[in-house]
Amino acid sequence: MSNEVHSIIDLLMEDFPAIDFAAGPLLAGGAHRPQQMCVRIPPDHLLEVMCFLHDDGRCAFEQLCDLTCVDYLDFPNAADRYGVVYSLLSVSQGHRLWAKCFVNDPAPEVPSVTSIWKGADWLEREVYDLFGVRFTGHPDLRRIVTWEGFEAHPLRKDYPLRGQGERVNFERVTRDSA
Repeated sequence: MSNEVHSIIDLLMEDFPAIDFAAGPLLAGGAHRPQQMCVRIPPDHLLEVMCFLHDDGRCAFEQLCDLTCVDYLDFPNAADRYGVVYSLLSVSQGHRLWAKCFVNDPAPEVPSVTSIWKGADWLEREVYDLFGVRFTGHPDLRRIVTWEGFEAHPLRKDYPLRGQGERVNFERVTRDSA
């Protein structure tokens, strides 16, 4: 593990002693690959930890590179259904960190980080639309890929492979009718 990321993990454990960050490598690496670290943040502490990672000069994660979700349905030994994943980059310090926030059905919900990183706006909308994870405090949480009124979430693992009849409601266009 690089010294920079190791010191960030130490800072997190020092400033938030009640949280078990379960820090570990993102991928198994060898001497040829630098270690990239991942931490686990409970939903009720997400905003305060993310503010710390953004605002503290020792961390300085100015950029949210990506925000996505993983559906762990039927994943071996998974305790939670959804993992919202945040990819953070400190341009000024030159280090990266991944943070995961786990939530479950029936109402998966995490706080919005749009107040910290404005770029989270559309990324959170995409996760909401395709996975059904709600982001509390989001300024405009509405569907971005599918349409309002569509009740399913297509990237969930329990979504039928053939869809749920989305095309049934549309008129079939043929060469003669076009």
